Amino acid sequence: MINYSLACDQGHSFESWFQNSAAYDKQAKRGLVACPLCGSVKVEKAIMAPRLARRDKSTSIAVREEAVPAPAEAATPDTSAVAMMSPQEHEFRKKLKELRDHLTANADNVGKKFPEEARKMHYGEIEHRSIFGEATPQDAKELHEEGIEFHPLPVLPDERN
Repeated sequence: MINYSLACDQGHSFESWFQNSAAYDKQAKRGLVACPLCGSVKVEKAIMAPRLARRDKSTSIAVREEAVPAPAEAATPDTSAVAMMSPQEHEFRKKLKELRDHLTANADNVGKKFPEEARKMHYGEIEHRSIFGEATPQDAKELHEEGIEFHPLPVLPDERN
């Protein structure tokens, strides 16, 4: 998984997780990446820097890409790029978590049957209800092309601070 810091054409900044950079590129190209504040699909990635985290002194260094603004000075091998979130960003993150918790608590988890269930509801084969589950990028593309409205669940990494 990779966490990107993103910005829309209206100047809003937000973060989102993707399977990998190719997954982001595919979703962005199809207009599936949208600003949660204004809905704009004109979204771009921020500059990426690796984040190094040592699990303990006897193991190797775990490296994962994380979206951070470019630091004024380059990080050295002994340092990592770090950032502090503003109170507004903390509040936004809290609201995203509340939204995800509400959606998952009040909807049926249909797992990998999401595309099938969404189609049945869209075409009137079964009664409409709130659901969530999994869809491949191809499934999402096909659902979108069929005019079936759906939205990605906000994905947040575990709280660290």
